[in-house]
Amino acid sequence: MTTGAELVDQLESVRDSIAALGDALDETGWKTPTECPGWSVQDNVAHLFGIEAMLSGRPTPDAVSAAADAAMAAAGGGQHDRGGIGALNAAWVDTYRSRSGAETLAEFRAITDERLAQLRTLDDAGFDAASWTPMGPGTVRTLIPFRIFDMWVHEQDMRRALGRPGDATGPAADNCYEQLVSFVPYVIGKKVGAPTGTTVVIDVSGAADRSIGVEVDGRARLAAAADAPTVGLTMDSDTFVRLLNGRGDPDEILASGAVRFRGDEALGRAIVAQLNVMF
Repeated sequence: MTTGAELVDQLESVRDSIAALGDALDETGWKTPTECPGWSVQDNVAHLFGIEAMLSGRPTPDAVSAAADAAMAAAGGGQHDRGGIGALNAAWVDTYRSRSGAETLAEFRAITDERLAQLRTLDDAGFDAASWTPMGPGTVRTLIPFRIFDMWVHEQDMRRALGRPGDATGPAADNCYEQLVSFVPYVIGKKVGAPTGTTVVIDVSGAADRSIGVEVDGRARLAAAADAPTVGLTMDSDTFVRLLNGRGDPDEILASGAVRFRGDEALGRAIVAQLNVMF
């Protein structure tokens, strides 16, 4: 089992990779659009340190707070709170959009340094302390993988937009691939509704490099990859990450030939159309 300290190491490694990427950018690079609708590279970074600022207990800047309150009111809600995370995310992004990339990167470094320092002080009891998570109440230990995932996925969004691939291997990346794999049975069983007896194999090449087997027997579950599955899908690691995170249009990805099928192609196409598991 991965220890709390090892999870913090993974979080720091992704933070450092994002910071190094930012150091290489000019303002044109910072303002490059990504596959997150309406978000530039700079907006992705502002989103990430906004969450870390909340988690570190920093007071929300007045400008961010006012923007979040306005967003909540427009959506029919009240004042923002930690349950109004979407409005708060948007407010951090909007507030920093007028800043330079260098200013945004400096804030990212300062806030994530503070958060990492807090996490480095924790013992086992500290990692097991109650905490907010995106999926509801949890612990600090269960929160950190979400933070690794969020940072890494947005880093990949930025790298993809900039044509600067990287940070696709190592413990943090493997952690994120495994989180994505864990959702695949849900897609096949619940979203697609594949019948009992269905077997699926998704072969992922490149950095993720794995065969994901799923069988449906009343419910869908991970299983050994079948030799002759009902349908087999083959794609590279970046396509797998994009589809599971709702990046790009599945129809366009299919039309590009990035996914190949063997067996029941209609079922395979239905799986691809439903692979987005992000909320």
